[in-house]
Amino acid sequence: MITAANKPGNKPFRQEQGNGKPTVKYWHVWTDENGVSHQSRCEMSEFKFQSVSEGASPMWVDRQSGQCSDAVFVVAPPGWVGEWHENPKPQWIVPVSGRWFVETMDGTRVEMGPGELSFGGDQNCKPDIRGHKGHRSGAVGDETLVLMLVQMKDVPPGPPCRFK
Repeated sequence: MITAANKPGNKPFRQEQGNGKPTVKYWHVWTDENGVSHQSRCEMSEFKFQSVSEGASPMWVDRQSGQCSDAVFVVAPPGWVGEWHENPKPQWIVPVSGRWFVETMDGTRVEMGPGELSFGGDQNCKPDIRGHKGHRSGAVGDETLVLMLVQMKDVPPGPPCRFK
């Protein structure tokens, strides 16, 4: 099993040198043409310095396409594990408190905590020889896990790291 976890100093946000433009890292859970789920470490970098609404001071903004369908908050007790399943919809997953892991069919296991982003796009997986389909995920450690899910509609399956 491959394990990838953010270590101290491997922050999800980085300020570019030179032009001052930021980048934000995220994990992308995606499905390949054979129906196998994977995780890739990606980066959003197409920020523009602008206002998010009239009267608001400008800041760095990177708008991602797609229409939100729901914002869902979930709370899982320490030790909770969600066995093999696909994300119900393409969704951004934001840990609010606690730590969690995501293990994909290719054997990659990633642990994340508050401030680290993941995009769950593993729809259309095919069960492997063990019956695993999609991913498994769960709470890490002895703290309650709180996640915010921003579910999307009209986001077709696509290649990893397509959110720039």
